[in-house]
Amino acid sequence: MNTSFQRDQLDNQILEALMQEARTPFAELAKRFGVSAGTIHVRVEKMKQAGIITGAQITVNPKALGYDVCCFIGINLKSAGDYPATIAKLNALDEVTEAYYTTGNYSIFAKVMCQSIDELQHVLINRIQSIDEIQSTETLISLQNPISRAVKP
Repeated sequence: MNTSFQRDQLDNQILEALMQEARTPFAELAKRFGVSAGTIHVRVEKMKQAGIITGAQITVNPKALGYDVCCFIGINLKSAGDYPATIAKLNALDEVTEAYYTTGNYSIFAKVMCQSIDELQHVLINRIQSIDEIQSTETLISLQNPISRAVKP
């Protein structure tokens, strides 16, 4: 990873465009920004080498797939040394879509997606709270997600 890479305005414009639509052809970006397609290609490759661009992905609407319940679970561990084992066990659960190692009230803050409240109850009781390293949990159910965006370059 190249940590000495310095982004300029063109790099930021390329990033913003690709973050909006990762499949935008380099030729289209070149026309939009008044440079050659080769310049776009070189800039993107340099940003990949610098670790700024780590991949391209599509986004999926969880509700369209039947996932109507989104919640966040604050997890307290029995001891700090239990973190690696707990993360490995949470990673094995398909319902856990994100996890963060945090400061404050919780050791881990996890995002969980389920298709129903009944499924969430099952996941909580039988899969998450049954992890030996977990001392306690607190569940916050999300009512809506009015802001969802990536960081601005």
